[in-house]
Amino acid sequence: MRHLDRVSLSGKLVACTIVVLLVGVTVISFSIRTLVGNYMMEKVDTQLRVQSQLVFNNIDLLAKDDNSNGLTSPNSYFLQLQYTDGTKDADGDPLTVTPLLPQLKDGLVSIPVLPSDGDTSGITLGQVFTAPAVAKQIVQVQSDTAQSPAQGDASGGGGTDGSDSSQSTSRVTTVLTDPRNNVSHATLASANSPWRVLPMQWTERDSKGVEKIRGVMYIGLSLSDQIDTLNTLTRYCVVVGIAVLLLGGSLSTLIIQQTMTPLKRMEKTAAKIAAGDLSQRIPSAPENTEVGSLAASLNTMLTRIEVSFHEQEETTEKMKRFVSDASHELRTPLAAIHGYAELYKMQRDMPGALERADESIEHIERSSQRMTVLVEDLLSLARLDEGRGIDVTGSVNLASLVTDAVDDLHALDPNRTIMRNRLALAPGRDMSHPASLQLADGGWEAVTLSGDASRLRQVVTNIVGNIHRYTPADSPAEVAIGTMPAAIDPRQLSQMPTTEASMRRFIDAAEVGASMQTGYRYAVLQFVDHGPGVPPESRSKIFERFYTADPSRARQKGGTGLGMAIAQSVVKAHHGFICATGTEGGGLTFTVILPIERIAPVPAGHQTQTKPAKTKTSWFSGERKA
Repeated sequence: MRHLDRVSLSGKLVACTIVVLLVGVTVISFSIRTLVGNYMMEKVDTQLRVQSQLVFNNIDLLAKDDNSNGLTSPNSYFLQLQYTDGTKDADGDPLTVTPLLPQLKDGLVSIPVLPSDGDTSGITLGQVFTAPAVAKQIVQVQSDTAQSPAQGDASGGGGTDGSDSSQSTSRVTTVLTDPRNNVSHATLASANSPWRVLPMQWTERDSKGVEKIRGVMYIGLSLSDQIDTLNTLTRYCVVVGIAVLLLGGSLSTLIIQQTMTPLKRMEKTAAKIAAGDLSQRIPSAPENTEVGSLAASLNTMLTRIEVSFHEQEETTEKMKRFVSDASHELRTPLAAIHGYAELYKMQRDMPGALERADESIEHIERSSQRMTVLVEDLLSLARLDEGRGIDVTGSVNLASLVTDAVDDLHALDPNRTIMRNRLALAPGRDMSHPASLQLADGGWEAVTLSGDASRLRQVVTNIVGNIHRYTPADSPAEVAIGTMPAAIDPRQLSQMPTTEASMRRFIDAAEVGASMQTGYRYAVLQFVDHGPGVPPESRSKIFERFYTADPSRARQKGGTGLGMAIAQSVVKAHHGFICATGTEGGGLTFTVILPIERIAPVPAGHQTQTKPAKTKTSWFSGERKA
């Protein structure tokens, strides 16, 4: 078996195909030979039963026919009469007569081996049986005899010379001998072929009309032609079988090699993947085939492996960058604390040391406060990453929370104009003008949802703080709140990347939800500024840890680079979505989407209602019940 394991799969398939073809050809050939043989045997038996009496009644006529063509002549029957009524031959034995004996070429005759002297033991009268044959050759033997002539005449005269005279006669005798060497092999094989013999009881009517049993009659037909036909059929089956094996083996080799081609491509692709190229994919094939299904499954697996590998690389890279940035951010206030402490020690014995000590202590206090804020932000992110530090079961008045943040921004920047708008979904007009979120005049509606009020306040405060830090103090800002249905699950929403494409996907889902009144109700907040903005390629990095558009200015304003990362973690903990997009005319727009509740299905009898039925509990409580 170990040697078979070394054989390739294609070789095994070809060998199995040839073996199956060989077995099939053999079984079919044997079945055809058996079927034809039985059919011809039944034909012979039927012919013997139907024509036996006709042959017996026309013995003299058939005996006179020319049978020099042997078994192919009109008289191909063998007939033998064995007397059992006491009729004897010259030697005193029961008389046996063979009136019909077909003769073959070269004087050969085929004689079936039959019971003698009318013995019927071992056979059944009226039932055909197969008898072996003995080949004999007819030989004519000539013999001469001499006789003395009658002497004298009526006058009593005699010969003049007084000498004796004689007269000779010839006699031809036909005998059966063993075949000579000059007999053809084909004729000898035909003569040795077995016979099908029908034994029958032979009766004759006497002068009084009474039937009298005379003996046993054997009528037979040689199976030479049938055997020759079967041999020819066997040779034909062998030739056809060899041709089928050669053709089937060649076709199976080509088909198997063609079929194995996708597997060989898979093998080459797997080798490249093993070498480290995770971007390789197996060529696709129709998925209704085994190879196509395997290729689709492997490609799906490879895609997940590649994504996981890249995510692992990104996570590792982010962790390295996080550790590096955290170390750097912590080192800065620590260095300031250490520097001012050393300066105090150096100047404490000099005149005016008390005033300089107060200044040093003030710098040390600011640095320690900055370090405290940084450590608290790091702890908050760690807790959020572990799913701790947040309680989404509380009730949050979103409008009140945003109002407080706007008031804080107005207190920080008294010269800034802050507009409070209502956010609504503008349906798409055509492919060139898809649906979008638009600001409209109007007051904020009361929006209450389940969540952690302190954490959501932190999200709004961080966004407002970014507007304060990175935009001119006199640039306008807009804050909008709105609610709308969307045909998208909050779990799926929270997993989407923070890109403009994801925002477009939510707007499309909101358009479907508004038209079908299905899905979930969402609260949507937008904070629009008109500052310098962020390049499109850097907007997704805003939510990375320690990312700041202007590190020096952020440090002056007290930023740590963790505010938007914390905001994203809090929003995702509420199964929401946050992203940054560009403002028309310049600037940056932050959009926060939070789930409120699931929209209840509209009953069949209330399809004309203008407002859909709403559930009384938040989608968080529904999630716990499920």
